[in-house]
Amino acid sequence: MTRVLIVDDSEDARLAIAEFLERDGYEVVVSAEGWEALRAQEKSPFDVLITDIFMPDKDGVETIREFHQRYPQTRIIAMSGMVGTKVDYLSLSRDFGADKVLRKPFDVAELKTMLREVLAETAAAATP
Repeated sequence: MTRVLIVDDSEDARLAIAEFLERDGYEVVVSAEGWEALRAQEKSPFDVLITDIFMPDKDGVETIREFHQRYPQTRIIAMSGMVGTKVDYLSLSRDFGADKVLRKPFDVAELKTMLREVLAETAAAATP
């Protein structure tokens, strides 16, 4: 079973995404911030990290960078609803290791498609 870790400081967002993915058969764990996510990964690795960018304690860019460095096998999808800033943090998140980026609000079908894509890429890379 594919394990997915969702990190978002919004409880509503975490739980809604988790519910949709669990219906599709994914094993989902949620976290409110990056430090919790890293501890969860250390205990039992996840296949995919889905993380918000803007969070109060450890932001998503930092979380992505650490996951990418410490757990390169974990695929990463970054999401953010922040617009109007001088820096495009979703594009920046790719530079730090995000495989896909998703602008909020998004359709759950779009997230599910991205999830299938990163898992297919992982499977293709593992096939000799």
